[in-house]
Amino acid sequence: MEYSRLGTTDLYISCVGFGCAPIGGYDYGKVDDSESIKAILTAIDHGINFFDTADVYGFGHSEEILGKALSLSKQDIIVATKFGINWDSDGKTWRDLSPKRVMDAVDNSLRRLKRDFVDLYQAHWPEKNTKTEDTFAVLMNCQKQGKIRYIGCSNYDLSALYEMRNIYRIESLQNPYNLLNRTIENNLLEYCKINRISFIAYSALARGFLSGKYGENCMFSGTDTRVKSKYFSNEYDDKKSLIISELKKIALNNEKTLSQIAIRWILDNLSVDCALVGLKNVEQVNDVVDSCGWKLSADDYERLSFLSEQFIETKLY
Repeated sequence: MEYSRLGTTDLYISCVGFGCAPIGGYDYGKVDDSESIKAILTAIDHGINFFDTADVYGFGHSEEILGKALSLSKQDIIVATKFGINWDSDGKTWRDLSPKRVMDAVDNSLRRLKRDFVDLYQAHWPEKNTKTEDTFAVLMNCQKQGKIRYIGCSNYDLSALYEMRNIYRIESLQNPYNLLNRTIENNLLEYCKINRISFIAYSALARGFLSGKYGENCMFSGTDTRVKSKYFSNEYDDKKSLIISELKKIALNNEKTLSQIAIRWILDNLSVDCALVGLKNVEQVNDVVDSCGWKLSADDYERLSFLSEQFIETKLY
């Protein structure tokens, strides 16, 4: 496993992180909680020490399962969670960074995670109705109380980062980055590198599309939100097909899987500190850990980068 320093902190996170959205049992369909726990413990055995969740994943269920699994391990694990999306009993969600919501969210996350503190607490999405300084005033108070160690944000653009730097230092930015979404290469990566803010790439496999396991007209059922994802839509089909075809060629030549090649392409960008991959079973964990300890050839890296150039300006979700 490879590791990278989290911002300017004393923490070193695994360069492949365990994304906990799937174990919530909502956005990626139903899951077996016992399998999720096995997957988490297997990841720890492989050296993955960075687990990223959010209170809204499965409406608290993801945090609960992560908490149960980590209580079975004696390893030092770095837990990151996110706040800022509220919900009601019907599953309706809305963005909420109000001070009261932050205070409630911190305590609820700690209870579900069975922890005394969160290593990295991240604002999930920007929100227009609350002043940034009001949100961060509460976060800094929680930090003084020992409930959170470090602060990060997710899905923020460059203008929001400029605003925050006059209020408080963040240690990480978590935004989507993969072969089908490279918009963060437009200034965000450079900003993070200059300011020693760790960049954490989520949706490393484009919600599973780049694994090559989903053919044309794949169907998702229940609450699986991928049914609305542009990764699986008919948009840019020709370009996406070329990328999948190239991934297959490179995977075959290197005796790797498509997932390993797609993740390695992210990690070979020296401005990226961690590739987050949504995982829910042992098989998936065993696959992604083999993304570490080697590099793509210059030709393979450049070929994939060339085929995905359009997605520097055009983002898919």
